[in-house]
Amino acid sequence: MAAGSNAPIIVRRRRIIDEDDSHGGAWKIAYADFVTAMMAFFMVLWLIGSTTEDQRKGIADYFAPSTRISSITGSSDSIFGGDSPGSLDTLADTGESFSHGVAGEADYAQFDDAEGTSAFAAAGTMTLEDLADALLGRGGESVLSDAARRHVVTRLADDGLVIEVFALPGAPLFERGAEPTPTTAEILTALAGLSALVVNPLAIADHVPSQPVILAQSPVWRLSADRADRVRQLLEAGGLDSRRIRRLTGHGDRQPAAADPLAVRNDRFEVTFLRRPPGR
Repeated sequence: MAAGSNAPIIVRRRRIIDEDDSHGGAWKIAYADFVTAMMAFFMVLWLIGSTTEDQRKGIADYFAPSTRISSITGSSDSIFGGDSPGSLDTLADTGESFSHGVAGEADYAQFDDAEGTSAFAAAGTMTLEDLADALLGRGGESVLSDAARRHVVTRLADDGLVIEVFALPGAPLFERGAEPTPTTAEILTALAGLSALVVNPLAIADHVPSQPVILAQSPVWRLSADRADRVRQLLEAGGLDSRRIRRLTGHGDRQPAAADPLAVRNDRFEVTFLRRPPGR
């Protein structure tokens, strides 16, 4: 008994290893997701830096296309291989906008041939900023009357110089349908005259307010497209070369300028003098 009580007591200590600390994989998955996201981010930055404004516009139109009312599609060497994403035979109506491609795949290069060079040889070196100043009379006399100038605002965007002409309460831009008022005709005549001082192509877009009553067939699409085309006609009547018009777009009531979709301020059209690509 005494011998048994003097026996050494052996204590065994077990080393517990936390498997999760050394072999867990959750952080690896999170890190892989982070690396993938960063790679995609820098790829987007690279694409933005390596493409032109027209190419980015084409990519944007591919993912958010417009419905073209023209039967003209792009050329076979265009970014979409000859099929315009907005043509009626390749796209169902998405309700985004009516777009009228006037010159197909018109390009700035159309002014580089002999005929184009002679036609625009007399054009000055006025910048887009100078054109906006001349239209609104900043630093001098405006080509517009005071009543017409109240309808016009300008801004410089990525595409170029945007000249926005909007209706005012009691002073619409169009009487009935697409029939322009004398004020609208005055603005477009002056704009056509100033356009001779630059060689930039133009884009025309029209917007209309929403209708107070929901109709089975909303007229806003056709109305905005007709008004955009009427703006084109007035510019050409004022002396603008038709080859310079790059596109017509009717946005319907989908891009209101005011919070109230029925507001008069939403009744407007835009004439954009597009920037020339680098090297042109």
